[in-house]
Amino acid sequence: MTEPKVILYYAFTPLEDPEAIRLWQHTLCDSLGLKGRILISRHGINGTVGGDMKNVKRYVRQTKSYPGFTNMDIKWSDGTGNDFPRLRVRVRDEIVSFGAPGDLLVDEHGVVGGGDHLQPDELHALVASRGDDVVFFDGRNAFEAAIGRFKNAIVPDVETTRDFVAELDSGKYDALKHRPIVTYCTGGVRCEVLSALMKQRGFNEVYQLDGGIVRYGEAYGNRGFWEGSLYIFDERMVHDFGPDPAVLGQCERCESPTNRFVNCANLACRALTLLCDACVTDTGGAVCGPHHAGAPRAKSAERHDNEQPTLQGPLVRGTD
Repeated sequence: MTEPKVILYYAFTPLEDPEAIRLWQHTLCDSLGLKGRILISRHGINGTVGGDMKNVKRYVRQTKSYPGFTNMDIKWSDGTGNDFPRLRVRVRDEIVSFGAPGDLLVDEHGVVGGGDHLQPDELHALVASRGDDVVFFDGRNAFEAAIGRFKNAIVPDVETTRDFVAELDSGKYDALKHRPIVTYCTGGVRCEVLSALMKQRGFNEVYQLDGGIVRYGEAYGNRGFWEGSLYIFDERMVHDFGPDPAVLGQCERCESPTNRFVNCANLACRALTLLCDACVTDTGGAVCGPHHAGAPRAKSAERHDNEQPTLQGPLVRGTD
């Protein structure tokens, strides 16, 4: 293997035969020796794959040859060559599982009725002009925000993406309906749907951070509105955008600062838990038992099939 790479991508476009796309994608990845996770639905495709850089480039060229995927945004990252244990290509009702496939409308231009896209510099311009009136709204699960989030962001109390619809319908955010809201997530795909769901529910001025936290971190590192570390859904788990990031997480055993998630060694559990290095050593990796009240919990990264696959490493732009 030459230099390994990992790519993150999605495209919202109508697909008449998702199963045919699945077979094509599986055959293509398998022939190139790529591993990762790809979700396909009638609304489009969402995936991350990794492998030898030459083969990843071939994959990108061939995938973009499909008319609906021609303008797909590809985010590149350095990989390790062992970032994914296997190749999984699946057809689902949604490429991001909000549990509301009937609420999502997609045409050849993407999601219909979603929030306005903001580039990182446009986000800064919005905050400069509107000040504290701007609301950052985290479109990820609460446990992800435990180690990194935008300053003063609202973090909904959700364990899975499917919890967002009930959270929005609860009325607890109705006071925000006339304020500018910037939704953000890891790479942008969850906010494509979330921003549309919010607009359908009467939020008047909704934006989405184009390219998500990944693209913002490329532009500003630790110098902007982002604080802490980025959680990622593969074997690497955490990415920092520069040296000496703020450590926002708290060890669930001793309350020391940490951004380290570990999978419980108990195979009947496998929950992700925030632990400092000392407590990982003390517990031997078996972390079942009482946890601090309110501590956000999650299943292991391997079980997050419904979430957006994400990436880590020094994030770099790639070419076709």
